[in-house]
Amino acid sequence: MQKRIDPYGALRYPEFRNLVLASFLLTIGLLAQEVAIGYELYRITHDPLALGLVGLIEAVPFISLSLYGGHIADRYSKRKTLLWSVAGIAASSLTLHVLSERSVHLPQATMVLAIYATIFIIGLCRAFQSPTATALRAFLVPVSLYENASTWSSSAWQVGAVVGPAISGFLYAWLGFSNTLLVVVGLVGAALVLYWTIGETPVSSSDVTENLVQSVKQGVQFVFSTKIILYSISLDLFSVLFGGVVAILPIYAEDILRVGAEGLGILRAAPSLGAVLTLMMLARISPMRHAWRNLLTVVVGFGVCIILFAVSPWLSLSVVALFLSGAFDSVSVVIRATILQLITPDRIRGRVMAVNGIFLASSNELGAFESGLAAKIMGTVPSAVFGGAMTLLIVGWMYLSSKELMKVDVERDRSRYLETPVEQRT
Repeated sequence: MQKRIDPYGALRYPEFRNLVLASFLLTIGLLAQEVAIGYELYRITHDPLALGLVGLIEAVPFISLSLYGGHIADRYSKRKTLLWSVAGIAASSLTLHVLSERSVHLPQATMVLAIYATIFIIGLCRAFQSPTATALRAFLVPVSLYENASTWSSSAWQVGAVVGPAISGFLYAWLGFSNTLLVVVGLVGAALVLYWTIGETPVSSSDVTENLVQSVKQGVQFVFSTKIILYSISLDLFSVLFGGVVAILPIYAEDILRVGAEGLGILRAAPSLGAVLTLMMLARISPMRHAWRNLLTVVVGFGVCIILFAVSPWLSLSVVALFLSGAFDSVSVVIRATILQLITPDRIRGRVMAVNGIFLASSNELGAFESGLAAKIMGTVPSAVFGGAMTLLIVGWMYLSSKELMKVDVERDRSRYLETPVEQRT
């Protein structure tokens, strides 16, 4: 008999609810800002590479410091780390708002430089915020609710990813770039207040005699010696690195579909709307049985949707393709997040989440750079078709390389993963 699933189990814990709501507000703020910045940059420069540089400039500090951020999350107060990092994001957005208010008196090159500097600081702060918030989740709910917590955390992010871009397009059109940033500051500030309500959690790492290099090495070794973790996050890395089209949506909105800032908001929100509706079902239906098979299947669906979007000449078909891509991606997110939460020991959780964060940043931020660069070299539509095709080829290679993972039941085999020496893991 299949076990009964309480779809609201994790939400019955107040601190977890606050964490989810804070993530929701922070996501709305950051993605609303991202869409507004992308549109403003393209309006100023009309250069696809300028959009790609947004991802690269955020990825450099994030990737460079994430492992250190994971080390801090395991060794020091998670609450304080969250508060300081989110405060830094709010301060950088506020500074950009002040500069944009004076943009008429500044050279365009100065404004572009200020935008890139803000993105760099946000990447720096996220290097500490991201692994800390992800690691904190496991301390706020019992093990039996890890999958449910992953679903709700993903749902919070995806709903925020619907609302943020959707309101950003309209805010930009109605209020302008500067006032959109002011709304962002308010949302990030509200998230900061919610993080403040979460109490201190135990510092789980007992290896206090290790130096920084040894500490970081533990998290990296765990990921690279546990095949199902390494393969699942690598699959996400390469599929989104090549198949992601978010960075070039301003080009589609402005030059191909010709739907303006409001249309950009709709396009940007479509994948997340598909993800939200799918995640509502996943709160009741677990995708973890035959997890690896399901993961490969939904990434194939993602790649097909990206190709369909790339060649679509109509807004309605483009929105449907992006909607379905988000639906497929949400299943991938829940499976990957649940695998990480279930088989990662508490004492290295922050460092493992930091490694995962680096893979995600490489797929999202470096993927944005790849999208902008490919669009400049190959043209917008050919580059998007190429990305979707590469995603399908990567899934085929992963299938041939990982057939033994088809038999793995993560929930059933959790204790074996935690107890098996690293060299014997799959």
